[in-house]
Order: sequence, then C-alpha cells, then structure tokens
Amino acid sequence: MRLIDLSQPLFDACPNCPAHPGVKIEVVASHARDGAEGWHLEHLSFTSHTGSHVDAPLHKIQSGRSLDDIPLERWTGPAYIVDLRGIGANTAITVEMLMSRLPKGAPLADHWVLLATGFGDKRAATREWLHEAPVLSHEAARWLVERQVRGVGIDHWSIGDAATHATLLGAAAPAPPVLIVEELHFPEEVFALAPPVSFAALPMNLRGHSGGPCRPVLILP
Repeated sequence: MRLIDLSQPLFDACPNCPAHPGVKIEVVASHARDGAEGWHLEHLSFTSHTGSHVDAPLHKIQSGRSLDDIPLERWTGPAYIVDLRGIGANTAITVEMLMSRLPKGAPLADHWVLLATGFGDKRAATREWLHEAPVLSHEAARWLVERQVRGVGIDHWSIGDAATHATLLGAAAPAPPVLIVEELHFPEEVFALAPPVSFAALPMNLRGHSGGPCRPVLILP
C-alpha cells in the first residue's frame, strides 16, 4: 500500500480564510530553553475550518449533524479527480465543466468528486488566493446532490458561498448530505492515476464540532 498526501501544511501565520482569525502556532516549551531533560511543545490557535479540513452539515445547517455524528467510513470511498487546472480566477465551476471532465458514464452515487483547480499550488496571502479562487456553482452543487455523491473536495479554503454549502450539506432526503473537504493539494502524479481512486480524509474526533482538521490521502495498492 502507498499513500499520496493531499494535505496542506499548517504553520504559524499560514494563509487561511480571511474572515477567520489568523493562525498562531507558538512553541511554549523547547529543549533549547529547558535542556535535554525538558520537553518540546507547541500551542495551536486556529479555527476548526483551517488548512485541510472537513465540513459537517452543522457548519451551515441549523440542527445539522456534527462531526461526531458521521461514521468515519463516510469520509472515505472511491473518488474522481476533476482536472480543472488552468481555470481562471473568479470562475464558477459549472455542470458542463464537470460532465466534460468526469469519465463518461461513470457512476457518481456514493463516490467523492475532488475538484483540482490548481489553486492549491497558489496558496499564499495574495488577493487572488484569498478572494478570487474558482468556486462550485449553485447549479453544479444541485447536480452533485441529485447524483447522490458522498462528498466533494476542492483545493481552496472554500467550495463556494453560503448557498452552495447549504445545498450540499442540507441535501433533502432521499439524497444524503454531501460532505465537504476543503484545502486539498494535488501533486502532479495524481493526474496519471486511473479513476476512480481510493480516498480518505479522516477528521479529528471533535465532539459536537461543525468540522475539523483532517489528513486527506489517496490510497494506492
């Protein structure tokens, strides 16, 4: 078995959603200060939706399921990587874009759809990355819900606006909520893999939370 890491690193003052508090990571104990008999320890301060992270329905849906209400198995499964590299800033990802890049006739029910816009490579505190990234359109979100996908991921801090989140996370029965993974990063080698690929993004065990950090990976034989 081999793992391909799809995560973005967390570090002090790393780029994050501009509406959230800044990321602060402080070394509060170190061997350099306390000697060989001491400890090394960091204090982490950031929102639960920072870096590579998952969104549970509670993130947008009042009385929606929290992170610990969702079985771990739901955060895994077969996935299609949608190659959208080269898409322009401030561009809506449409149904037509998805249909033209997904394998023709591919089953989508209970699969993950991972959107590779290339903005994961642009991660920085720039206007383009912070405010001008491509987003999933409302129509494309509804299209994915109708096909009962298990989840959708993107290589940016947000999949889209409030309406897109509500459409995915608040999908009405019989369609289950569509889970969300944000802040992915796609190394070049993933685009040569035959679809679908085995995906997992296991979140931390946070009680009652709307989301939390995860380590997204592709699992190869």
